[in-house]
Amino acid sequence: MRSRQLVLSAVLGLSLFAGVYTYAREQAQTVPTHRFFHVQLGGDEAQPVSGRLLLFAEEANAAKAGAENGAVTEVDTNPFFPTQTAIAARDIDRLVPGQIIDIDADGQAFPDAWSKLPPGDYVVQAVLDVHRNYNYVGRDTGDIVSKVVSVHLPDTDIPTLTLDTTVPAHDPWTLPGSIPKPLRDAAETLHKQSPSVDFVSPSLTQFWGRPIHMLAHVVLPPGYDPSSSTRYPTVYYTHGFGGNYDRLVRPMAYVQAGMASGEMPPMIWVFLDESSATGTHEFADSVNNGPWGQALTTELIPYLESKYHMDANVHGRFLNGHSSGGWATLWLQTRYPGIFGGTWSTSPDPSDFHDFTGPDLYAAHANVYRKPDGTPYPLVRDKGKVIATFEQFAKMERVLGPYGGQMASFEWVFSPRGKDGRPEPMFDRDTGDVDPQVVAYWHDHYDIAHRLQANWPTLKSDLDGKIHLFVGTADTFYLDGAAHRLKAVLDGLGAHSEFRFIPGRTHFDLYQVGDDRFGLIHEISWAMYAVARPDSKLKPKVNQAH
Repeated sequence: MRSRQLVLSAVLGLSLFAGVYTYAREQAQTVPTHRFFHVQLGGDEAQPVSGRLLLFAEEANAAKAGAENGAVTEVDTNPFFPTQTAIAARDIDRLVPGQIIDIDADGQAFPDAWSKLPPGDYVVQAVLDVHRNYNYVGRDTGDIVSKVVSVHLPDTDIPTLTLDTTVPAHDPWTLPGSIPKPLRDAAETLHKQSPSVDFVSPSLTQFWGRPIHMLAHVVLPPGYDPSSSTRYPTVYYTHGFGGNYDRLVRPMAYVQAGMASGEMPPMIWVFLDESSATGTHEFADSVNNGPWGQALTTELIPYLESKYHMDANVHGRFLNGHSSGGWATLWLQTRYPGIFGGTWSTSPDPSDFHDFTGPDLYAAHANVYRKPDGTPYPLVRDKGKVIATFEQFAKMERVLGPYGGQMASFEWVFSPRGKDGRPEPMFDRDTGDVDPQVVAYWHDHYDIAHRLQANWPTLKSDLDGKIHLFVGTADTFYLDGAAHRLKAVLDGLGAHSEFRFIPGRTHFDLYQVGDDRFGLIHEISWAMYAVARPDSKLKPKVNQAH
């Protein structure tokens, strides 16, 4: 009897073990295996390198369909189609030539872990973002990239990508052949004649503890003579998110050509670089970025006015900017109304945080990812079609890196500084939940509509009539919503202002007049000139080509 029990126990034990083993094997087959890739630094690299290692993958047939002659030479993300490309990332502190490292494509990944990608053929490319600024400028001079590799996922083999090509420097003054010849000629002229400005700011240097340079280009009107007593109105122009000192050439060429042809009045244009390692600093004084507004108004502008024949008075200083540059110029005009004679701000970032590209940041239990009914907040649209949500944009930015992204850029300007020395996040990147304490700080310091409403009796004498805002009714980033709210606030105050909501125009074709992509700048420049020279008989020449 006892021997029989022992046999039975053994059989039951073996059966139980077999069952556990079978269950574990079944579970192992259903649990996705992390996707790893080997990445090595090519032997031609002489020194160790550091940066943000990025991996990009796109479905092979889709990539070939979008490539010239079906040859895929680059795999990259597109913020306007965020889920088209899968991204994985990790930081690299020191990669030596020939060294191989692994990147877990299920670790920091967008839009999801790569083990969840649909089975199939993919093209993959690795990029080492050596400046950690991919969020702001994308692939840039000095970055090291691999060749495009074809892989099948899932696969038991671990593919190897070799970082063997350094992105070369490009000449910002050479415009592509698709640009009209008059603009290419103007760029060539500017390259030879346009003064560049590299000014070390005392206040910013003190804030950062190292020299901080303020960069700009100056475009002088035709016939400018430094020995003459003739003075000129001055326009301070600044770019949008993704712009920088090297990306100002095209608008500069347009202004140069416009003044040379007589289609624009003779003025001095200062093209300001508002880019930084954290995104765009907006020329706003910030506890995170430093006193950029103070530096511009009390240091750089006086320096420029001592060097060039500028009007150097409130009636001869004007502002123009688009997108983030639109917000910066709107901010400068409302923050320093006694210094500037008017702003012509186009498609500015949200000026009223009740509509932060859609979400109301002040609502109870505010969430930037989901509306109260649970549907996602859109962020990017094209011809009425939603092509990206707020959540997709924010989570893609998080994987690309902690610096230079649009959402992070807002926080570097608007947020209080956290205990770790970085700006406090306005919202939780996992859930989209808004931090009401951070938003309260944003409200008190940077909500333009609120500042105007709270301080209008003080601001009115210097500011009334100086705000001019243009935005398309189909703005790509829904920025017309906040503009309507700002207009309502100013109308309620009885303020004089100009708001123009251009039917059907997006973020990217707002300036187009007929066949002229930048035609709106003609009208804006003459409106400025009329303020500075109200008695002038000068009229614009009409270019029949437009």
